[in-house]
Amino acid sequence: AYLTVSIEPLPPVVVGDAVTLKCNFKTDGKMREIVWYRVTDGGTIKQKIFTFDAMFSTNFSHMENYRKREDLVYQSTVRLPEVRISDNGPYECHVGIYDRATREKVVLASGNVFLNVMAPPTSISVLAADTPAPFSRYQAQNFTLVCVVSGGKPAPLVYFKRDGEPIEATPLPEPPAGAGNWAPRNLLHRDLDDTKVPKSLAAEGEVGGGQLLATADPPRGLAAERDPVTEIIPETVVSREFPRWVHVAEPIYYFRHTHAPVSDGTVEARATLTWTLNPQIDNEALFSCEVKHPALSMPMQSEVTLVAPKGPKITMTPTRARVGDTVRILVQGFQNEVFPEPLFTWTRVGSRLLDGSAEHDGKELVLERVPAELNGSMYRCTAQNPLGSTDTHTRLIVFENPNIPRGTEDSNGSLTGHCGFRLVLVLTLTVILELT
Repeated sequence: AYLTVSIEPLPPVVVGDAVTLKCNFKTDGKMREIVWYRVTDGGTIKQKIFTFDAMFSTNFSHMENYRKREDLVYQSTVRLPEVRISDNGPYECHVGIYDRATREKVVLASGNVFLNVMAPPTSISVLAADTPAPFSRYQAQNFTLVCVVSGGKPAPLVYFKRDGEPIEATPLPEPPAGAGNWAPRNLLHRDLDDTKVPKSLAAEGEVGGGQLLATADPPRGLAAERDPVTEIIPETVVSREFPRWVHVAEPIYYFRHTHAPVSDGTVEARATLTWTLNPQIDNEALFSCEVKHPALSMPMQSEVTLVAPKGPKITMTPTRARVGDTVRILVQGFQNEVFPEPLFTWTRVGSRLLDGSAEHDGKELVLERVPAELNGSMYRCTAQNPLGSTDTHTRLIVFENPNIPRGTEDSNGSLTGHCGFRLVLVLTLTVILELT
């Protein structure tokens, strides 16, 4: 007797699809059994998913007499109604027939097929690397957008667009070790604007004034580390505006793409886009990360618009603060949608904060047990991101607290005894010292 087994190949399928595995076999013998296996752990484990035993079934009673030497063609199918990522992998179909010479001998043959289960990405997001963080207004710096795509199998194709147009970027094969030392060096040359001209040169107007500080070449590429000597300018004209960087019309972008496997069989893809930020032309620029995947009928995307903060909305609780209250000053939002996330810095105009520090970072400033001396004090909140900054001021009005008599609170806001009681202690101590 002879036996040949083959399994029809399958195209890649998408999670949730119904799949039918088909095992075709040809023989001139009598059927003994059919067994389907799912193979896992590199072939070391075979999980039985279907069994047909001819000894206990009359399903094949209509078959031709096994004594006739006629080729009989059969097909065994296994249906997976909704495939999952865990169904991905090889499958085997094992067929056994009785030998024509003796019913005690069984002839075995098998075939195999690989079920490739694809999954479309489940999430996509764009964020800015290393934010919130201080960003110098007077030094060209690199800016990086990160696109994170999760839940896909296989790894998707990720690319960036600016204002709807695909970005042609130079690939970066190696991961950056740091913003300052991984970038190609000496690729950036920039002109300094009038906010960086020393007062002495600006006043004299000699030798072309600020032209001494300007470079002839236009800036290109990522911001490279500069010679510290050229950056030290003892006198500067302070300006709230960003300097007018002189850039080529099209920034040079650098792109890097990586992916890492996840325990559920999918991958997480990360794509980074890095360039020398120019707030003058990048403010309100629309960047999108788009993903192409064989399990998607059309690309999926996530968009962000680079925007500087404008008009912070500040609230103070309680609205009517009294001596001894804990006052919280909080930034609740802006007049616009801000990206990347701003860095918030609180200062007290003309003095230090209540805890003695010069400034405080965070969206909320907490003043514990405010004393009467803070009445009328002004607080400044500076919100900045790489595109710009804005200042907002609020004044603290402290009312008397009827529960705290006058003179029972020191300048630190802590309650003490009456001033007269302090004086008696000092005089008593002095008399004791003189007697001894």
